[in-house]
Amino acid sequence: MVDLGFSGPSRPANDYRFFEVTDGDTPKIEMSVRMVSIDTPESQFGGSPPTAQATLDRTRERLRDGTYDALPRALREYLIERITPDAAQRHLSAGKLAAEAHKSMVNTRLKRPDGSQRRMAVIATGELVEQNGRLLAYTAPWFAGTAADPLPPRDHPDRRTFNLDLVALGWAATFVIYPSIPRPADLGLLLSEAEKAWQEQRGAWAQFGSDLLLGYEYRACVKLGAVSLPDPAAAIAAAYQRVCVDLRTLTEVGLFGYHEVPPAQRLWIWATDLEQAREDLPLAC
Repeated sequence: MVDLGFSGPSRPANDYRFFEVTDGDTPKIEMSVRMVSIDTPESQFGGSPPTAQATLDRTRERLRDGTYDALPRALREYLIERITPDAAQRHLSAGKLAAEAHKSMVNTRLKRPDGSQRRMAVIATGELVEQNGRLLAYTAPWFAGTAADPLPPRDHPDRRTFNLDLVALGWAATFVIYPSIPRPADLGLLLSEAEKAWQEQRGAWAQFGSDLLLGYEYRACVKLGAVSLPDPAAAIAAAYQRVCVDLRTLTEVGLFGYHEVPPAQRLWIWATDLEQAREDLPLAC
């Protein structure tokens, strides 16, 4: 037995679609990408609109009847106000339109002037693979950097990631999660575009209102509204696993205080990563 006194990071195995073996040590697989730093509305999570609305209605009732009194009153009141009778329909519709906007953007920007198809650049970052087995990455058009296919200047619109443009168009909210934090200049640009999209009510907010449940809010509310609820505390723990930090002051607002921070200024840290994040980031005490 050889003990080097070091263990590298380990994650659970995930199943991927196998395509072919191209070399002795090179199998090709299909791997989904989770676009980092952004969160679009869901298009299927929670079921059909009537099913999802019934789940949200249970959540609203539980927030009112004392089932979830372990949650702070301010958060309960905030969620109750946002769980409208058409909250599921609006959210899922926004999710479908976000997917259409993404497809249209990709189809347009990956097409070269001569009509040929450009490849997609996938820029892995931070944690690399999330718990559902998706690669965490930014995506953008690929430029070969040759005379025939020169790489545009860094600030050229053609270099923008699809992640950034979905936020700029109002089809995604920022969802920056430690340790996958963009470089300072990129983070500043992302937050600026997010703030403009929010202030000008672009995309999803233009069509579905400023009280539209954001993706992470919607998913949390679906978990809180599960038909079977043997343990409310366990449901809360499953719904709220990330601590929110106010990027304006780098102040922690905890697991349940995100609603106090403007959407574009929220940084997220998994509760299990908080101790390390406090060492790595200049968080205010």
